[in-house]
Amino acid sequence: MNVTEVLAPWAAINSALGLAAGVGDEAHYVELLSFVDECFDRFGADDSHPVFSLVDLVAARIRAYEDRVYPWPNNSTPATVLASLMREHGLKQTDLPEVGSQGVVSEVLAGRRALNLRQVKALSARFRVPMDVLAA
Repeated sequence: MNVTEVLAPWAAINSALGLAAGVGDEAHYVELLSFVDECFDRFGADDSHPVFSLVDLVAARIRAYEDRVYPWPNNSTPATVLASLMREHGLKQTDLPEVGSQGVVSEVLAGRRALNLRQVKALSARFRVPMDVLAA
C-alpha cells in the first residue's frame, strides 16, 4: 500500500468526521460523540473490530476538546468527580449499579473505598468521561 491508495479513503473519513482539525465547537463535539456511540452500539461486543482504531483517533480529538472546554479541577479526586457527575445527572447513590450497592457508593463518595477497574470502566462509559478522572 502506498500514500496514494490511502488518500481517497482518508479524505472521505476526514470529510465525514472533520478530523484534520481539532473539534471547533459544541456541534462538532456532539457529532463525534454520536459517531463513537454508534460504533459501540454496533461493534462494542467485538473490541478487535478495525473501526476501533478510528474510534481511538476520534476519542483523542474529543478528549482535547473536553480538556480545553470542560477541564476538571486540579484538586479533584475520583470521589469528587463522581459526586459532581451524580449532581449533574440528578442521580442518587442507588442509581449507580456500576459501582454496587448504596453502601458501596457511599463509601466511595466518602473516600473510604477506591473504585476498581471494572467500576471505573463502567462509569467512564456511562458518563463519557476519561477513565483517568475516576481512577485514583
